[in-house]
Amino acid sequence: MSLTAGSRPDGVRPPAAVEDPVAALAPKAVAEKRSGGAKVPFRTRLRRDRALILMTLPAIALLLLFNYVPLLGNVVAFQDYDPYVSSNGVTAIFHSPWVGVEQFSRMLGDPLFWDAAKNTLVLFVLQLVLFFPVPIALALLINSVVRPRVRAVAQAIMYLPHFFSWVLVVTVFQQIFGGAGIIAQTMEQHGWGGFDLMTNASFFKFLVTAQSVWKDAGWGVIVFLAALAAVSTDLYEAAAMDGAGRWRRMWHVTLPALRPVIALLLVLRVGDALSVGFEQFLLQRDAVGAGASEVLDTYVWNMGIQNGDFSYAAAVGLVKGAIGICLVLGANRFAHLLGEQGVYKK
Repeated sequence: MSLTAGSRPDGVRPPAAVEDPVAALAPKAVAEKRSGGAKVPFRTRLRRDRALILMTLPAIALLLLFNYVPLLGNVVAFQDYDPYVSSNGVTAIFHSPWVGVEQFSRMLGDPLFWDAAKNTLVLFVLQLVLFFPVPIALALLINSVVRPRVRAVAQAIMYLPHFFSWVLVVTVFQQIFGGAGIIAQTMEQHGWGGFDLMTNASFFKFLVTAQSVWKDAGWGVIVFLAALAAVSTDLYEAAAMDGAGRWRRMWHVTLPALRPVIALLLVLRVGDALSVGFEQFLLQRDAVGAGASEVLDTYVWNMGIQNGDFSYAAAVGLVKGAIGICLVLGANRFAHLLGEQGVYKK
């Protein structure tokens, strides 16, 4: 029996070579990689990606216009800015006198600033301890529900408050926990003394934390559910075959899968430590007083918009932003020490 080239002794020809799927999908990238990683000229990349660049230009223009161009206005923090010294506010920047760091020295000596900073930090700690774990717990709870219809209904009910305005949220809490609310009226009907949590200054920090949990905890579940959907069911089956119960599987399979997402959101949350809210506190300021409700955002608004002290308000906002950047970098560094990626890689 004669053998032809490429045939086996049994007379069956071997299968044709399968083309590399990566090379089929991205021949240019593979060719560049195999050629020793030669750098593609800029004009070539520009022609190749011109459609994607044109698609991103509107988003980049909006980002520059509304996020980066206004940063130039921070120069008024080093001036005694007067918007009425010129015909418009922009040209008034060039006619306002420079005062150096006088606004920052004034800020450090202002007791109202330190009161607002203390309230902001206390509220941040409360929200970090009481609010941040809630979406994780809700995601684990929803993920354990077997019936898809029950899961869909539960998610819809949790998501709904996120679309309520703060005016509506405060109104709902007023109708429940206010002096004329349902709980107070029920207690009075049974001969007990009523109460009014909405005007209790000492309880205000816990009240606004509860409002934030009710409004946004369900919306935060989305990110964690997406992370849980990426966990392979083979891991749960292998853990169950090894004798792991429900709690062991959650501890050794589910939570490790959520660690990168938790680290990322924690870094971002720490970066917003000095931004605990504005409208929520402004709406309830008259009920509990400025001593309990004043945070840095409302303090900047009061000094800049109400009092017209734009330079001082810009100085406070500039310090607040600088501290936020430092907190993000520090938290991201801590995430790297724990072995997580954080916001960006090392």
